[in-house]
Amino acid sequence: MTTTSGDAALTVDGTGLLCLTPLTRPRKGTDNAPPGTVVRVIATDPAAPLDLPAWCHMTGHHYLGPVPGTGRPASALWLATGARPTRPDAPWHRSGDDGSAVVS
Repeated sequence: MTTTSGDAALTVDGTGLLCLTPLTRPRKGTDNAPPGTVVRVIATDPAAPLDLPAWCHMTGHHYLGPVPGTGRPASALWLATGARPTRPDAPWHRSGDDGSAVVS
């Protein structure tokens, strides 16, 4: 599934960043975004097409797929209701109810 670039309410520019670092930088914006928000993630990391869907699966958000016609590699995510939070400094680790990390 693909989405058009005009569908995104938020854009996270992770150009030049590795792994899921783009998701740790804009937490304030995405943490305050309501469920149902579409986020476009620009990610030049070659692993992003694998990492982003895996992160969405872990957290409960929805990976919408690549965004064509943006001029840079981009994907779209849909923020889900009741998503499982991750640690602010480590997006591959879910936050436990007590604030500790839960490694999946």
